Order: sequence, then C-alpha cells, then structure tokens
Amino acid sequence: SLPRKHTAAACGTARNAAMTSTLKPYVEAVRATIEASMCLENFASQNVERHNKPEVEVRSSEEVLLTPMHISRNAKERVLVEGSINSMRISIGIKQADEVEVILCHKFVRFLMQRAEHFVILRRKPVEGYDVSFLITNFHTEQMYKHKLVDFVIQFMEDIDKEISEMKLTLNARARICAEEFLKQFS
Repeated sequence: SLPRKHTAAACGTARNAAMTSTLKPYVEAVRATIEASMCLENFASQNVERHNKPEVEVRSSEEVLLTPMHISRNAKERVLVEGSINSMRISIGIKQADEVEVILCHKFVRFLMQRAEHFVILRRKPVEGYDVSFLITNFHTEQMYKHKLVDFVIQFMEDIDKEISEMKLTLNARARICAEEFLKQFS
C-alpha cells in the first residue's frame, strides 16, 4: 500500500482530470462554433457609401446576419456567438457561485475592459446578460491568424475561472489573517 500523501495526490490528480473532462465538451463546442462562424469577408455598408461597420453591431440588414448560437454548460456558464458577413461577437457568461465571486468577477472584468485597446478584440461594454464580449471583424482575421484568435478566446475562457478562484482563495486567506489579528486583542 502507498503512503497516505501519495494516495491523496493521486485522488487530487483524478479529480482534476474529471473536472477537465467535464469542461472539455463545452470548450470544444465553443471552439467548433467560433471556427465555423469565422468565415468573415469585407462587406461595405449598404446604407452609407465608403463605410464598413461591423454588421453584428449595426444590424442594418437581416440578410447579412447569422443565427445567434447559445452554448451553455449551466445557467451561469454560457457563451453567445453572433455572426454576420463581416464580423462576429462572442459574449461569455462567467461562472459565479457566490456573492464573493460575483464581486471579484465584476472588478476583474472591469479592470480588463478599461484596458480594452491592449486586447484589440475585447469590447469595452459586454452584451447585456453576459460578463465579457469580444468583437472580431474581417480586418482582425486579415491581420491575425484565425486559429490564434480562437485559441485566445478559448484560453481566456479557461483562465478566467482559475484567476477568480485564485483571487477568492487569496481573499479568504487575508480575511482569516485579519480576523486572527483582530481576535488576539480579546485573548
């Protein structure tokens, strides 16, 4: 029989593998949907000459819009992929299990959105009901590799949950230390 610490490590590894196996179909569905919707081409405005606006944002004509795709893992974790002839918008709902995670998620996403110009495809304001949105236009797909754009969005989805969980653990540890220091006065 193995020592106790090796058994616990093996259980932790098995739990992590199970968590990634439950996340994998969701992430693969999102990846396939984004890749299928990324058939973007240059399309001038039908209303204003010499203008090229993202049709998914402007919504000037129905014939150039694709059907929006909703991919949901649960009520909180969901993705909306809206496509058009020259742009696509990807909106992500981030898992928030309790009030602390809601606050941390809001602060973290707000921090990112204030620096949206550094992320190029990140929108400053998300679609209503979602936490963060990305806008990819035909100009982005002409300047950058499509598979790298998809990889970035998928990596963002995977990492944001980890970041918020780490921030929550750090917050709880700091709160515990503060409470211990405060309670030392009374003993």
